[in-house]
Amino acid sequence: MRKYTFVIGFVIVFVSVWFGSFIYKNIRGAGPAISPPAEDITGQIPKTPSEAKNLTDLPLHIPSGFTVSVFAKNLGDARVMTWDPTGSLLVSVPGQGKVMALTDADSDGVADGGITVAAGLNRPHGVAFHEGTLYIAEMDKVAVYDYDTAAKKTANKKKILDLPNGGNHTSRTIGFGPDGKLYISVGSSCNACIEKDSRRAAISVANADGSDAKIFASGLRNAVFFTWSPFDGRMWATTMGRDLIGDDIPPETVNIVMSGKNFGWPYCYGKQIQDKKFDNSQKAADFCKTVEPPHIEYQAHSAPLGLAFIPKSWPKEYQNSLLVAFHGSWNRSEPTGYKIVRFQLDDKGNYISAEDFISGWLTGSGALGRPVDVLFDGKGNLFISDDKSGTIYLVTPPQI
Repeated sequence: MRKYTFVIGFVIVFVSVWFGSFIYKNIRGAGPAISPPAEDITGQIPKTPSEAKNLTDLPLHIPSGFTVSVFAKNLGDARVMTWDPTGSLLVSVPGQGKVMALTDADSDGVADGGITVAAGLNRPHGVAFHEGTLYIAEMDKVAVYDYDTAAKKTANKKKILDLPNGGNHTSRTIGFGPDGKLYISVGSSCNACIEKDSRRAAISVANADGSDAKIFASGLRNAVFFTWSPFDGRMWATTMGRDLIGDDIPPETVNIVMSGKNFGWPYCYGKQIQDKKFDNSQKAADFCKTVEPPHIEYQAHSAPLGLAFIPKSWPKEYQNSLLVAFHGSWNRSEPTGYKIVRFQLDDKGNYISAEDFISGWLTGSGALGRPVDVLFDGKGNLFISDDKSGTIYLVTPPQI
């Protein structure tokens, strides 16, 4: 009996030491991501754009001449944003199973209030309009709705696509390309594995009614957000690399996504680098030589999400630039991300350099918020969603 007791005790100690080492190496920087906001950021930021012009001592650091204010707050885990046909802002709130409309009737830069557009949904994420019809991507489906622009209400929900349910990555993002086709991004079910469902770790494309759905590009572990380039009309997508192989690998990426291309996951990362932790075979090494490399690489575990090209209405020095929201790390010993980064490009879209555009969400005592999506209005104002503090910020550039 003592022998078995000893063996059991040894196993418990071994597992405890292993688990403690795992936590220390991989999750010790998770505090800012998983803890409640260190403070209420909305109490430290101006309530209107006009008020913001007179204040400089703010928790968020922005370039000179720009202002930041609170457009809406107390929204829960606010994620994807889009404009409805009348200019109201729609935002998905996955944790509450709903999509909301935020109106600003008096155009003072502050939402008048939130109207629930659709509720009782299965972790809704992607939202898009096409020819006046509202599309919402839930975790297991894409559905279309008749949309009442005046009342901000939906009716006649109709499922047009089934999507793989569950998995490590639960967001489902949709958007319509210049070709009028519907694009759907589904992340991987795991950190690193061979997927049984080809729709995972991939972007699919379908007709607007959901018909003729097929894989557009694969090997994209978790391309949560995508948009189309003003340079040549091609799709650009942010993609998160795998976890648990180091603080500084693999890089996060921005990819130019083209039909039929494979971007390497789970066998490769970055610029065709073989993930030997996953598969050390020669076959995998040969495969990695054939995959599409990323357009831009960035610090590992920054968690890139929303991206948007800066419009022509911004000052000249900001032209040919891409803004990316970095949600922030959860498994890096020293937290990183929690900011908006500007990628400077040349007039053909080639990468030149990167710099922080807005920072300050990450503090010594934790995170004030986690930026998710970035969206411009027709005047060049920038809206940023934050699913940690439940806030949507309004950033006004100079001379607007």
